Amino acid sequence: MFENLCTLPLSSELFTQVTHPTEPILAVGLSGGHVESFRLPAVGGSSSDEDDADTSVISTGTSTIDTEWRTRRHKGSCRTLAYSGDGEVLYSAGTDGLLKAANSSTGQVMSKINIPFDFSGKLDPPTLIHALTPQTLLLATDSAALHLFDLRLASTLSPKPSQTHRPHDDYISSLTPLPPTETSTSGFSKQWVTTGGTTLAVTDLRRGVLVKSEDQEEELLSSVYVGGLPSRPGRSKGQKVLVGSSNGVLTLWERGVWDDQDERIIVDGGRGGGDSLDALVLMPEGVGDGGKNVVIGVGDGTIRIVKLGPNKVTVSLRHDEVEGVVGLGFDVEGRLISGGGSIIKVWQEKMNLEEESEEDDSDDESGAKKRSAAGSNSDDSDVESSEEEDRGRKSRKKRRKANRNKYVGSGIIGLKGLE
Repeated sequence: MFENLCTLPLSSELFTQVTHPTEPILAVGLSGGHVESFRLPAVGGSSSDEDDADTSVISTGTSTIDTEWRTRRHKGSCRTLAYSGDGEVLYSAGTDGLLKAANSSTGQVMSKINIPFDFSGKLDPPTLIHALTPQTLLLATDSAALHLFDLRLASTLSPKPSQTHRPHDDYISSLTPLPPTETSTSGFSKQWVTTGGTTLAVTDLRRGVLVKSEDQEEELLSSVYVGGLPSRPGRSKGQKVLVGSSNGVLTLWERGVWDDQDERIIVDGGRGGGDSLDALVLMPEGVGDGGKNVVIGVGDGTIRIVKLGPNKVTVSLRHDEVEGVVGLGFDVEGRLISGGGSIIKVWQEKMNLEEESEEDDSDDESGAKKRSAAGSNSDDSDVESSEEEDRGRKSRKKRRKANRNKYVGSGIIGLKGLE
C-alpha cells in the first residue's frame, strides 16, 4: 500500500512531530531541545538544480526535503508540538517548564509562559499540546494536570491557565478531541478524550471532567477518533475512539459509552503480550482502499495498518530495526509521515509512485542525485545532544512509571463566551 519515498536523519532523538494543516510542512521536536521545520518534497518527487546547490536540502535521489528553519527552542528536551488551526502559530513545550508560541514560517518566538508547577512546587514537564479552538489551547503534563489557556487575550498566550482539570492519576498520554454535535453553533470541539495510566476520561470545556472509565488493567498510550462507521440501532452510532495499549492490543470505545471498551483487536501478539502501540492516526479519505483504516506506530519499529470492519492487520511496514515509532501523521498531500529514533520517513502510496515512474520513463533517467545529510544541520548547541538524548530516553521511560496516587477530583468550572 505504501512505499518509502525518502528518509530524513535527525540530529538527536525524536520526541514529537506535527504536520502543518494546509502546507506540506513537518515540524519536529528533539531530545536536545531543538525544533526544526521542514518542507516536504512535492508530489512527483522532482528536484531542481537550485535545490541541489542548497546545503540545507536532504536529497534522496528523487525527492528533496528543505530545512525551513532550525533553533534550540528549549533548554531541556522538546516534549510536544502543535500548530494553530490556521497553521500560522507553532506551539512548543519542553522539560524546561516553558510553553512558547512562534511564527511557524520563521520560527521567531512571539510569546512564552511558565508551565504551572506540580503539587510539590517542582517543574511539571509537558506531555501534550492541542489547539482545541481558536480561543482555547490545551496543555497536559506529567502530573496529570490538564491546563486550558485562553487565547483571546491581548497576548498570544495568557500567563495563567483559565482552567485546570485532573482527569487521571497518571501522566496524560494522549488527547483526542470529539467532533462537535449537530446542535453546536460554533462548529468547534467542546469535549475531548484523554488517556492516562490505565484509564480513559472525557472532559468538557465548560463542565470539567464528565466521566472516567473503569481501570483497564493495561496502560493506555494513544488514541484517535473514527466516525462514519456502520451504525446499529440501539447499539452503535458509528462513532468510536480507538485506544492503543502497552501490550499490543487496540481497544474500541463507543462514543457516549465510556465506562468500558466494547471491542479488542490484537495488533501485536506474544506470549507475554505484544509491543506497545505508541501512535495512532486515521488514514484520510482518498488514501488507501477507501475503507476505514487506522495506522499504528509500534514499539518494535514497525507500522501496522488495521482495517476496521474485518478488524485485522492488513499491512506491516518497517520504520526502524531498533527504535519504536513514536510519531505518525499525514500531510496535506496524503503522504504518511513516521518518526522514531533519530529518523523521519515519508511514505507514498505505491500506486502513485508507479504512475509517476511511468511518466518519468519518458524523460531522461539521470535523476539520481544523492547527498549525505549527516551533520549538515549541526550547530554549536548540538555538542550536548548525546548526554541530553540519554536523559531524554530515561525521562520518557520514567513517565510510564509515574506515581498513580496523585489524583485530585475536578470541579465544574464555566467559561463564558464559548457557547
